[in-house]
Amino acid sequence: MNFTWYVASRYFRGNNRESRFLSFIKIMSIAGVAVGAAGLLIALSIVHGFKSTINEKILGFAPHVTVNMYMGQNIQRADTLQTWVEDVPGVGRAHPAITGEVMIQSVNDISGTIIKGVYPNGDVTQLKDYITEGEYNIEMNEDHLHGIILGSALARSIGAEIGSKVTVFALEGLPSPFNTPEIQQYYLSGIYQTGIDRFDDNFALTNITSTRRLFDLGERQASVLEVNSQDLSEIPAVYSKIRDGTSFPYVTENIYQRYRNIFAWIDLQEQTIPFVISVMIIVAAFNLIGTILMMVLERVRDIGVLKTIGAKSKAIHRIFLLEGLFVAVTGLIIGIGISLLFYWVQVQYEIIPLAEENYYMSTVPVEPHLFDFVIVTAVTIFLCTLASWLPARIAAKTDPVKVLTFGR
Repeated sequence: MNFTWYVASRYFRGNNRESRFLSFIKIMSIAGVAVGAAGLLIALSIVHGFKSTINEKILGFAPHVTVNMYMGQNIQRADTLQTWVEDVPGVGRAHPAITGEVMIQSVNDISGTIIKGVYPNGDVTQLKDYITEGEYNIEMNEDHLHGIILGSALARSIGAEIGSKVTVFALEGLPSPFNTPEIQQYYLSGIYQTGIDRFDDNFALTNITSTRRLFDLGERQASVLEVNSQDLSEIPAVYSKIRDGTSFPYVTENIYQRYRNIFAWIDLQEQTIPFVISVMIIVAAFNLIGTILMMVLERVRDIGVLKTIGAKSKAIHRIFLLEGLFVAVTGLIIGIGISLLFYWVQVQYEIIPLAEENYYMSTVPVEPHLFDFVIVTAVTIFLCTLASWLPARIAAKTDPVKVLTFGR
């Protein structure tokens, strides 16, 4: 074994003669590095978990790209537009939909909402995955009523239950004897819950046939063409191709533009939280300066003996540099172990709950990334080595003659 590695490892392990105070500050230094590394890794995994969970909910609930008409007018030949969009490279599915503002009433209460009509197999979203009660069914039942699917908050606000009848009123302009609302009845077939208020509070999905009657539209008309990309990473490219291929009065919008405030909130967390938490590692690393200096002071006689028997200054420098590195690596291993343990416990037992109305999810999500472990390991070792350099240099410059006569 290399001489410097052997001496550094013996110093790090300690012996019976070693000062208890020195052992204590060494343990505290290891604990500081461990807590700093674990805190940063846990924070990063939570931020990644938040981002993935919210992205998954938004990208699953809403279409990736929408094509509307300027000033909210209806698309007159939605079938022709659909045929063209489906031929755009990267497009997965494209279907027309009819949307509009309505009043929805149950036997208990009434509320305003946005209704969307789609073909039974023409919903480009993953709303089926969020059904919590009933089933995804917008077909007509034996009572000749189409099924309607409501958000959990909306269903709760009007007191509607699975199977109950709801009435929808659509009205353009001010009501009068000459402007009466169009009325349709539905049965509540399903209730969904995403955890995002703006989705669960004011949205209803039903069959496009009934919404055409509600808003008095023809077979080829639609409010919007909804498009899904084959690959989530290709959404901006698909959006650009559709936007460049259509002209006024068509207006194209992608999901990142439509929900920019939510995505901006996620990006803000991802950028700031790791920076704040990383201060813990910096503080823990520079605490090593005091620790290694204490080790040098406790071992001045050892340094003198080593130099007397021929150890060079470079070897002394390397010994204390390695001892600081051992502290860093030990703390780092413990910190990684703590972060992995937290990940397993949170996934298995969900020990940290969240208020869903504020955070869009009921429990803290965790998603560790291998790249984070690599970066945190590299930064921690670099900082701890840098912090150990100064006291190691002081040890290397110690005069053996003064050391051996010290205290006489």
